[in-house]
Amino acid sequence: MSVLDEAGQAGVVRPYGDTTGDGMVQLSFTLPVPPGPLAEGAAQQLARKMGLDPAMVVHAKPVGPDFTFFVVYGRVRHLVNLSDVQITEREYPLLNAREINAEVRRVLRRRMVVLGACIGTDAHTVGIDAILNVKGFAGEKGLEYYREVRVVNLGAQVFVPDLVRRARAEKADAVLVSQVVTQKDAHLHNTEEMSAAFREAMGERRPLLVVGGPRFDPAQATALGVDRVFGKGTTPSDVASYLVHALAARKGKS
Repeated sequence: MSVLDEAGQAGVVRPYGDTTGDGMVQLSFTLPVPPGPLAEGAAQQLARKMGLDPAMVVHAKPVGPDFTFFVVYGRVRHLVNLSDVQITEREYPLLNAREINAEVRRVLRRRMVVLGACIGTDAHTVGIDAILNVKGFAGEKGLEYYREVRVVNLGAQVFVPDLVRRARAEKADAVLVSQVVTQKDAHLHNTEEMSAAFREAMGERRPLLVVGGPRFDPAQATALGVDRVFGKGTTPSDVASYLVHALAARKGKS
């Protein structure tokens, strides 16, 4: 059944578990309680306070001697009105490699320089490598494959001052930063530190600042002080298409 009504407007939906519209959901969490009946009772109480009724603990696993990981299954009565959902639409066309190379030549009349890194203590390079390296991601080759793009991949655990200095030395058009470590919102703090450092060092002449990772919300770009935020599932062509679009827009304003 379509979620659109006859007028073409987004309709109201509820979660699906065993049968359409039954409202059943599954969630997981960890409590700082040793495994046992007390921990399971605490998990049920928390789930009920979150609106699950009934709430069933379907999985409980010790996480060391003092913590328990739970999977809880239950029914919620909340509805979702799709017409109220706000999303970030892609405002630029998705281009193939040949089109991107042509756009770089048209806009810059030289190769585009892209600097990539994982900043702070983040040592997870899978994301940045998927976008930059030739092997790419999801069947797409990375930015190193594009003839009109020069990629400088700094790898992991790059300090922000070093990133700024290298971007200036390479005359980077764009800086791509991947952040996977999210404990205590480290990805947000690192991004804010980076954007502030580039503003202070280079002002309006700074490169495009693009960040990505599984816990980012694309709507956070302005609050974080960057030009674009990419979430999970982003492909190299997504990033490359955005870069040529944004550089063309920036050149048009200059």
